[in-house]
Amino acid sequence: MKQLVLDLGAEQAHSLDNFAVGGQNAELAHLMHQFAERSSREHFAYLWGESAAGKTHLLHGLAATPGARYIGPDASDAEFTYAPEVSLYLLDDCDRLSAARQIDAFALFNQIREHGAYMVSTGPVPPAVLPVREDLRTRMGWGLIYQIHGLSDEEKIAALTNAAEARGLTLSASVLPYLLSHFKRDMRSLSTMLDALDQYSLETQRPVTLPLLRDLLLTAPPAESKE
Repeated sequence: MKQLVLDLGAEQAHSLDNFAVGGQNAELAHLMHQFAERSSREHFAYLWGESAAGKTHLLHGLAATPGARYIGPDASDAEFTYAPEVSLYLLDDCDRLSAARQIDAFALFNQIREHGAYMVSTGPVPPAVLPVREDLRTRMGWGLIYQIHGLSDEEKIAALTNAAEARGLTLSASVLPYLLSHFKRDMRSLSTMLDALDQYSLETQRPVTLPLLRDLLLTAPPAESKE
């Protein structure tokens, strides 16, 4: 059998449409579509949740809309400056803002409100306990605050099943439960593995069954501990 080179570190392009919603995140997903269309009555939203919950995924999905700007904590001075042509600002990882960037973010919040633009910011915890200056915490609490909830195992399996069906990929019933038990459990890694399974199945001309998955996992990074 020929040696396959599988890039398990590759990521799908983030979009609002491929964000795995789950029951607890349905209202949040609807709100993000409103922000994408600039139709939300609220102009500010703050999203919080554990690592790999999907915060950055949502911001990158929003950043793909016209007139949007993604801002990481290490962004340049220009990116922290209000611009008339930008109507949606997406400030990620607020807990990592330096003291100087916290001042810049505070000024940007004020300008966004003054001009009627939109802002979505993120962090690992609610604004009230975020380790930033008090006046910036106040700004982050101006609008709606949502926790992004991790998906249950059943929701992950349903999301991955739908993604497989969209590819025309048929999975045997034991594949996804086994994958959740023996591989990284965040949706980004699971979706990447689904892509790899699709590629491996095509190149080996084998159906996606448990033996095929086990073969592929021999080449994958070790599984993380369960959530």
